[in-house]
Amino acid sequence: MERAQPHTPPPTRRRVAPWADTVFAALTQGAAWLTLALMLGILLTLLVGAAPAIREFGLAFLWTSDWDPVQNRFGGLVMIYGTLASSLIALLIAVPVSFGIALFLTELSPGWLKRPLGTAIELLAAVPSIVYGMWGLLVFGPLLATYVQQPLQALLGGVPVLGSLVSGPPVGIGILSAGIILAIMIIPFIASVMRDVFEVTPPMLKESAYGLGSTTWEVVSKIVLPYTKTGVVGGVMLGLGRALGETMAVTFVIGNMNQLNSLSVFEAANSITSALANEFAEAGDGLHQASLIYLGLVLFFITFVVLACSKLLLNRLKKNEGARS
Repeated sequence: MERAQPHTPPPTRRRVAPWADTVFAALTQGAAWLTLALMLGILLTLLVGAAPAIREFGLAFLWTSDWDPVQNRFGGLVMIYGTLASSLIALLIAVPVSFGIALFLTELSPGWLKRPLGTAIELLAAVPSIVYGMWGLLVFGPLLATYVQQPLQALLGGVPVLGSLVSGPPVGIGILSAGIILAIMIIPFIASVMRDVFEVTPPMLKESAYGLGSTTWEVVSKIVLPYTKTGVVGGVMLGLGRALGETMAVTFVIGNMNQLNSLSVFEAANSITSALANEFAEAGDGLHQASLIYLGLVLFFITFVVLACSKLLLNRLKKNEGARS
């Protein structure tokens, strides 16, 4: 009878270069600290550049609509309103459209159409923003004025509140035009992120729901969206950040008027980015340049507040999910 050979443990792999882990950890940590340092450097640069305007106007700059470089009177209300209003209109249009695109591509589209349609939507993100701006000014603006603004003014002209919302010269440029162009620009970003996060939902969960008799909408609303809510909110915030920071397309179609005559969505206005693009190169040293940098600082804080609110929203969603379970 053969004697059983004693079990010998497999040879352990010798760590040839243990210092490599330390170097890698230091490099990754350094990259994180470098990102934070860059953000703080940008913030400090904006604070230093905007210091004369901050001392002169203070927080009243945020709710003052005067913008007169000749008399050195500056207020950022028109630009802040134009930025927020056009971005809000873009989100109201882009989010449901992007959700429908992602839902169709992941749940309803036939196999032969899914890939070319998804590629075509992603290619929209590769179109330069100046092309969107020129198309909006030369093609979309006249169509909007002729077939939307003029009929709405004829229909709602005598209504007290709604009439003021559609007032203004029918030229096809203004906040609504800028919001629609921005919506077209951010749809590829939001739709791509939503499609990708919808596809990571485990097929077993969806098949189980379908097996129990759920409809497509019930599967999406009760299975897919709760499972992917973090990615969906992230995609929406990505689109909002794109809309807040867009410059050239908005400059073409928003009207670049530094006056707030009414709250009409067809009224020509201005945004922070378009004001910086139009005036910064010609602004001399002093309050004019400092006020423009102040606008950049305001845009920085708007972006920061948006990201903070999205983080709080995600935390609340997670807390509510834990409470239900």
